[in-house]
Amino acid sequence: AVHEWKPHVAFNLMEDFDGVAIFDQNVVSYLELLKVPYTGCNPRGLMITKDKALCKKILHYHRIKTPGFHVFRRAQKKIRRPKGLHYPLIVKSLIEEASLGISQSSVVTDDKKLEERVRFIHEKIQTDALVESYIEGRELYVGVMGNHQLEALPVWELVFRKAPDQMANIATRRVKWNPGYRSKYGITSYEARNLDPILVEKIQRIAKRAFRVLNLNGYARFDFRLTPNGDVYLLEANPNPHIGFEEDFAESAETVGLNYRDLMDRILRLGINWKPTSIV
Repeated sequence: AVHEWKPHVAFNLMEDFDGVAIFDQNVVSYLELLKVPYTGCNPRGLMITKDKALCKKILHYHRIKTPGFHVFRRAQKKIRRPKGLHYPLIVKSLIEEASLGISQSSVVTDDKKLEERVRFIHEKIQTDALVESYIEGRELYVGVMGNHQLEALPVWELVFRKAPDQMANIATRRVKWNPGYRSKYGITSYEARNLDPILVEKIQRIAKRAFRVLNLNGYARFDFRLTPNGDVYLLEANPNPHIGFEEDFAESAETVGLNYRDLMDRILRLGINWKPTSIV
């Protein structure tokens, strides 16, 4: 259909292809071969960020602070706490997005729970497992848009107003997609409050730097943790994040005067103007 129709631009909202999260980069590569412009991130940026371990290695190389981690492959039989990592730890899928496989049980505090959760990722999510240091602190998000000249949106915060003390403040799948759960625990998000302007600028600067070193373009969201003593950790880079109306990315754009129609227009123009040879 694309061969015959030749659209001016393809609006890319893919989460996966044929049920495989990392295959979306192949579809975008195909569009590039057909010389069809598309919105969102290029294939190289998608490839790098979809592998969370590879992404973290690149961030570490560029001295961008990110939690220590270890990967447990599905073929691995012995699951033991890696040297250099200390509890609590958080266990995730190496490649899945949208908090798939993440729940309150993802934060583990002993060897038995670590093994159980890694097995869960291996058997239920059917991917390798990423285990990283759990960073206690505020959950912050920063959107970035651009191809070469970048704009960082205001720092956004995920807030748990009615969470019990034993509840980890993490963006689980229920936190993201279950309205009843969000209401029960008073979970909401808005522009981060009581942050020093210098700290805000620092977080935005880190987000833009990560955008560049990870070879991203179009638009992306970066997930941070801010510790009580002021340390900033970059948890994840998310190219092509959710841009639904009244979602975090769109809401943060609204605060700087970019309404939803204008946001979609900006994303389309970034896609049309992107040249694949820019990263060759």
